[in-house]
Amino acid sequence: MFKDYVKKIESANLYDLVQNTPINFASSLSEKLENRIYIKREDLQPVFSFKIRGAYNKLKNLSKLELDRGVIAASAGNHAQGVALAAHTLDVKAVIVMPVTTPEIKVQAVGARATVILHGDTYDEAYSHAIEISKTRKMTFIHPFDDEDVIVGQGTVGYEIFTQVQGAIDYIFIPVGGGGLCAGVAAYIKSLSPETKIIAVETLDAACLNSALTEGKPVKLKSVGLFADGTAVAEIGGKTFSILKELVDDVVLVSTDEICAAIKDIYNEVRAICEPSGAMSLAGLKKFVSQNAISKSSLITIQCGANIDFDRLRYISERTEVGEKKEAILAVTLREEIGSFHKFCGALNGRVISEFNYRYSGENNAQVFVGVKVISDDDRERLIAYLTGLDYRVKDLTESEMAKSHVRYMVGGKAPSLAEEQIFRVQFPEKPGALYTFLTHLGGRFNITMFHYRNHGSAFGKVLVGFQCSDSDCNLIKKILDELNYPCQVETHSEAYKFFL
Repeated sequence: MFKDYVKKIESANLYDLVQNTPINFASSLSEKLENRIYIKREDLQPVFSFKIRGAYNKLKNLSKLELDRGVIAASAGNHAQGVALAAHTLDVKAVIVMPVTTPEIKVQAVGARATVILHGDTYDEAYSHAIEISKTRKMTFIHPFDDEDVIVGQGTVGYEIFTQVQGAIDYIFIPVGGGGLCAGVAAYIKSLSPETKIIAVETLDAACLNSALTEGKPVKLKSVGLFADGTAVAEIGGKTFSILKELVDDVVLVSTDEICAAIKDIYNEVRAICEPSGAMSLAGLKKFVSQNAISKSSLITIQCGANIDFDRLRYISERTEVGEKKEAILAVTLREEIGSFHKFCGALNGRVISEFNYRYSGENNAQVFVGVKVISDDDRERLIAYLTGLDYRVKDLTESEMAKSHVRYMVGGKAPSLAEEQIFRVQFPEKPGALYTFLTHLGGRFNITMFHYRNHGSAFGKVLVGFQCSDSDCNLIKKILDELNYPCQVETHSEAYKFFL
């Protein structure tokens, strides 16, 4: 079945535009993880992503009539740039539909080579509009992943890896969104080297392939996380799934913090800053090696893109220490008395304090929010056990998203007179008027007792908001937020909230 893909991949005529990208030996990571680790550098493509391969191969396989009618695509990122450049190179009219939430830098990059139409707040809305235009104007729609020619184009990554690495390849780790890259590489590699293990990597909050494998068919996720926006796909492609279900050996799910740590690893190895999706495969590699005690093996990771907004780097840097298991975030109870901070620092025996947040409470005990440098999860557990043995009350908040995204920036304390407070963690689109819409629908009904918003340089903003309302009002608030399509989570019983807010 997959032999046809091999022939098409090997005969793909793309290299008048597509780069045969290098594969770099990661010496530091190899030594640290006790394996031979290689990084395939798709960030060095003309559009800084592998997407140019599939887009260009698709256009080169269209008929003259199809090309004359022009092409259309829907994308907020790398696929848009790939289609735009491919069309420009072939002198073909191209229209790209992008959500209105798309950062201006990406709109400008695409607009230099194609006509851009901004429509809708989400990819799904942009996609539907693009399909409608393709029908009315009789333009050819270029799917971002669920297309045989696109899969073949992405599969040339596998062809290059196979020719570049000397000796056996034990594992290849491939990021998965819609599955085009993984399907193409897997089809090629497995046909020539069936003993090579194909490991798909997804984020914990956008695991559409893992869900499909569990159900035995593609399923649409109710929601997807957008930190790794290049792979934030709600449903795996039908064509890609038919390949992946046969060829993928395992799936690794990675967190935001693990991706942030991998971004730093890649920077340290090759001095390149990749986008979150570009670091996913390395994050998965590190996790897989740790969980399965892999050693002395040849491991390939694909750095699939480097289109990242500069503003996101601050957030990534902040999350990296946790992702590397090098920071413990703790809530510690201290005596509200002179010298207690000094005594606590002494108890740390020279460990570096990365953060310390405290506000006078006027009571006998004080809750402090503290970050402490550690070297591993085991070291963090040893630290907590040691402090507990010294009669400190310690709560581990290292894995608390609320603590990492909000509480560390807003430690303050609750007003003594405040009663019946409900806390919500809310996600809303980063577009003009989003915050006003949010407040318009909610602010007039309930007294807002707390509000924290911080821009993370992504398409969606994170808000922590408190309302003075009863338990019975929670369902009403959730209903309103659902109608706005603002995903939310009740955090009233969060330990981070109880301790610090």
